[in-house]
Amino acid sequence: MPEQTPRTLNHFGLYRFTDSYFELDPSQQTAIQATLLKELKATGHHFDIYQVAPASSIADILIWSAAEATEPTVGHTFFTGYGRVVAGLRRWLQPVDALWGLTKPSQYTKTRSTQELDPFSSERKPYLVIYPFTKTREWYLMSREARQGMMNEHIRIGKEYPQITQLLLYSFGLQDQEFVVVYETDDLALFSDLVYALRDTEARRFTKSDAPLYTAFHHPAETSLALWTRSAEKE
Repeated sequence: MPEQTPRTLNHFGLYRFTDSYFELDPSQQTAIQATLLKELKATGHHFDIYQVAPASSIADILIWSAAEATEPTVGHTFFTGYGRVVAGLRRWLQPVDALWGLTKPSQYTKTRSTQELDPFSSERKPYLVIYPFTKTREWYLMSREARQGMMNEHIRIGKEYPQITQLLLYSFGLQDQEFVVVYETDDLALFSDLVYALRDTEARRFTKSDAPLYTAFHHPAETSLALWTRSAEKE
């Protein structure tokens, strides 16, 4: 039987360090960072922490958390544990946006793509790009065959960029958007070329919205947080 995409829950939380945080001395900031890492690890969920600013003025960091979603209780367990972590640090770390959804097998392919991004991988590419995505009403009123034809073109173009991996999350009925689209790449210019090429496809006519878009930069979690440690002032 062909391998299919497993069910996982993926959450992308964007955060800004508060003014109160930046008023602390470096040792206090480092202690807060250590607390965040300790409590995220205690949830038992896989996570990565990315740098966002100064590529965006909205957030400083992005926390990507992933959990297996084979049981219907996963959402309750995940958000309860994760909520406790961020609530305890609200004075120092302000949430500014959250995108999340669930993976599932695609109706447009018979097997799992070789370019599918693994949310639990210990290895990450330097760049992560995520955005919410919604199709128009007209898209869903077309026949399955018509949609399949347009998606075949979309898939063909994606395969021309094998270095770029993708994770598609379904958010129907869970958030405002229908999907969250996630890409990893070694080359931002190449990724921009891919997006440009996809603008020429017929399926693009049926895009209702695909913003806001966030570009993030991977480092080990400790390194991403250390970027936001205030330099010690000279005596």
